Amino acid sequence: MRERQGGSLTDAAWLEEEARRQGFSRVAFCPITRGPSIAAFDRFLAEGRDGDMAWMARGRDARAEPRLLLPEVRGAVVLGVEYGGPRPPDPGGLTGKVARYAWGRDYHKLLGKRLKLLCAAARARGIACYAGVDARPILERGWAEAAGLGFIGKNACIIAPGETSWVFLAVVYVSVPVPDPRPRATWLRHCGRCTRCLDACPTGAFTAPGEVDARRCVSYLTIELRGEVPEALRPGLGRWVFGCDDCQEVCPHNHRPSNPLEAAFWPVPGRAWLDLPWLLRTPAADIDAALAGSPLRRAKPEGLARNAAIVLGNLGDPAALGPLRDAADAHPSPLVRSHARWALGRLDATALSG
Repeated sequence: MRERQGGSLTDAAWLEEEARRQGFSRVAFCPITRGPSIAAFDRFLAEGRDGDMAWMARGRDARAEPRLLLPEVRGAVVLGVEYGGPRPPDPGGLTGKVARYAWGRDYHKLLGKRLKLLCAAARARGIACYAGVDARPILERGWAEAAGLGFIGKNACIIAPGETSWVFLAVVYVSVPVPDPRPRATWLRHCGRCTRCLDACPTGAFTAPGEVDARRCVSYLTIELRGEVPEALRPGLGRWVFGCDDCQEVCPHNHRPSNPLEAAFWPVPGRAWLDLPWLLRTPAADIDAALAGSPLRRAKPEGLARNAAIVLGNLGDPAALGPLRDAADAHPSPLVRSHARWALGRLDATALSG
């Protein structure tokens, strides 16, 4: 976008140029009058599919009305940065899988810094703005689809058709006019009859194409949930110790080589596959210190140890008996001890059936 007024860049053209200068590889626009519908989000809340994420309901009104966040708002700037890349080789043994977004630096912090720089420059130009990356009450995926950056697929992720769904999203509300969005795409055009993502979900978390029950989603269970993982869902975690990529890994739109990724999102050694006995045996403070700067800290040391116990039970490897017995007897967290006992019972059942 290089439109000029009186020999200088328009505000929208300047915003795109500055966003790319700050490291955002995807930029799209949408006037506020063309924003996303709140209906699907309201249905999500009404059906209780948000689980323990009470912050979603608290931010409902701001998600529905951007003027509560920026009274003079006129447009949304939707930004994206790709992540992903091939998974490092499976080390085998007592290890658990980590979702791709958590292999490198914490995107909340990295993209948050870029947003601060972008907004500071925008304010210096006289543009009021309000920005967020995942943690603010903004419907990022809805704005991304409305702006034409991609479409919301049956897996409820934003998909750039034929390119990727491995994209971090951020949104900036601005006080200046922005261009009309690119032509909108829908999953009816780009998912067609494909149901690979729906079929791949190990816990049956999809209530309909494009709609997720967080209470059954492996990502929610391993990251957001702070208490007991329902026993019926524990086998569905498989080897996932943090997050889940199953519904994206099978998507045909992701079956091309990834674009070159920023070094910040390259896999840090030991972060794509976590050592499960280490999570069970290491003091919480040491786990926190070892994971400094990583999104893995979101689950808390107790949650990671709980997840490790479940995965060890799912692996069916007798080598897990020692770490699990130690955790069942002596882990400082009652939550971890109870999941370790469950895992020991699952290993016993596996041995008997074998």
